[in-house]
Amino acid sequence: MNEKTVSILDGNTFVVTDERGDVTASPDLPTGLFSFDTRFLSTWVLRIDGHRLNALSQDDLHFFETRFFLVPGRPTHYIDAKLSVIREQSIGAAFVERLTVLNHDIAPATLTLRVDMDTDFADLFEIKDVQHKRGTKSVHHDDGRLRYSYRRETFQRDTVISSTLPARIDDDGMTFDVTLEPRGQWQTELRVEPVINGGDTASPTIWGAYRRRARPQVRQELEHWIDRAPQLLADNPNLTTAYERSLIDLAAMRYASLTATGPIPTAGLPWFMTLFGRDSIFISLQTMPFLPRLTPPVLRLLGSLQGGSLDDLREEEPGKILHEFRYGESAAFEEQPHTPYYGSADATPLFVILLDEYERWSGDAELVRGLERQARAALHWIDEYGDLVGNGYVSYWRRNTRNGLENQCWKDSWDAISYRDGRLSALPRATCELQGYAYDAKIRGARLARQFWNDPAYADRLEREAADLKQRFNRDFWVADGEYYALALDPDGTPVDALASNMGHLLWSGIVEPDRAGKVAEHLLGPAMFSGWGVRTLAETEARYNPVGYHVGSVWPFDNSIIAWGLRRYGFREEAARIAEGMVEASGFFDGRLPEAFAGYRRELTGYPVEYPTACSPQGWSAGAVLLLLRTMLDLTPYQDHLGVDPHLPPSIPRIELLDVPGRWGRADALGRRAERHQRQHTGLLARLGRSDNG
Repeated sequence: MNEKTVSILDGNTFVVTDERGDVTASPDLPTGLFSFDTRFLSTWVLRIDGHRLNALSQDDLHFFETRFFLVPGRPTHYIDAKLSVIREQSIGAAFVERLTVLNHDIAPATLTLRVDMDTDFADLFEIKDVQHKRGTKSVHHDDGRLRYSYRRETFQRDTVISSTLPARIDDDGMTFDVTLEPRGQWQTELRVEPVINGGDTASPTIWGAYRRRARPQVRQELEHWIDRAPQLLADNPNLTTAYERSLIDLAAMRYASLTATGPIPTAGLPWFMTLFGRDSIFISLQTMPFLPRLTPPVLRLLGSLQGGSLDDLREEEPGKILHEFRYGESAAFEEQPHTPYYGSADATPLFVILLDEYERWSGDAELVRGLERQARAALHWIDEYGDLVGNGYVSYWRRNTRNGLENQCWKDSWDAISYRDGRLSALPRATCELQGYAYDAKIRGARLARQFWNDPAYADRLEREAADLKQRFNRDFWVADGEYYALALDPDGTPVDALASNMGHLLWSGIVEPDRAGKVAEHLLGPAMFSGWGVRTLAETEARYNPVGYHVGSVWPFDNSIIAWGLRRYGFREEAARIAEGMVEASGFFDGRLPEAFAGYRRELTGYPVEYPTACSPQGWSAGAVLLLLRTMLDLTPYQDHLGVDPHLPPSIPRIELLDVPGRWGRADALGRRAERHQRQHTGLLARLGRSDNG
């Protein structure tokens, strides 16, 4: 985007405007009011006496409200304005804009204030590729309200706009005749409410209550959210800022699904404000020591939507965990497969991993027993449906050839999986991290079967299968002449030998043989892969490397948080701390908010991290990355009813205190200090243990 945009959001509903607070929809600038994958406002332009205004400044108050300070006339080096306008926009029960016009003159003023309004009811998938709508749009205005309506068979969407002061209403907006006394002011409040299916089907769901929240309630919920999270004290302002920003962004991106029992984390603004299996699972893993209450709704919802049949359109299979769920028009009429879409090969083993990790932190045996059927089905999927080639490895291919995803791992862009020489491998593809996730799921599934499902024979079988997978994997995926793990295997079993960041996920899973871990760490932190800010998705040495390529050279904070976690698991404390330090320093260039991705340029070349052109911001697992890096630096580990802490901090972060970490122990404090002289860490000791407030 070439123009600056401003976003406010609250779970399901968000607004993207230009720097004046206006909405003028275009394919290159996806501004508007969005809710449940539909744009409910495509035009929202303020004019005084027929002219648009110019911005003096803009104030981000919270994620759910912002203010714009504007003046009429053309911008010059000196603006001698007799009038100014304050636009206060907020999201709560609806999108609300409070307009205040101030007269700074000693003489009275009269003016015409106009807000141009319209909506295209565009599906999110239509924004970049404008399509002819197949339904019928109508507009009505009566009782002081302007109502835009769209109907296509049973699919109904409405936008209802009202004002606290009388206005002249027409099909294209509202006009106010304003008279101002000397030094006087005028104010009105405009309210825009998105309505789904007439409001009837949404009202009994959680969204029915969620959408009625007023602005003071949203503010109170944010304060409570932050108060319940652990308190961070650190001798590094970038870290504390990034932590606070992450907590706020994670609160903002909680999504009240029409079928969920509680808000769940979403993937990112503006394109991915919905349920994503992989993203929601990873965010839950990243935030476990900080926000464990995010996890149960994710597990329950994903379990309830688990695949139960074979469906090529949705790429559904029995036991498979969904990839994405959409509520827009194209999904409703199966022009897109997202109701839900199951094109993800990693969400299914990750579901089992999250279930086990949550029990380790929370001690919630009831949830583990309640989801036994779903966990068993996910484990069964790994071998029955995930092994497409019959070689014992999880692979994927696109069964929906019209609009399904070609790559169904986390690097899901079309060119992400290649050989060193740049050729793309044939399908099916078995990427290396999928095997690590499958191994980890079997190990964790065995623990759950033995301790909670009363099935030791099943546990023994899973452990044997995991051991066999580990042995075969280390034989088949190892590239001997480079001493690293291949990105994938092609259908013939030939290594897809690009040097990529995926092997960092292998360390997290535990599938790497200990005597090879050192070489993996050496590659990840070597000059070909480590930019100075973080590990690149693809090494500089590879033919497809592009520092501004989505998955072929850029740096992803999410990816780096998992890599650091894996390095720490294998004892590479300094290497993990180096990645954490790079990410924290990078966050300082983005006001504490790590974007989805930034360019893979060498740090000495640019001096600052260059943001990826179309990166989501805020983005769910980038916000979660900051929390996981904190966990990694302190090495927070649950041990039955106490919290283990073994800190190792980088030079720029000499002290971390994390207070009131929630878990099955109640709450505990974690302390980490870096000894400056010897560059060693004091052992972290627990303070308060066994408190009853389980947070």
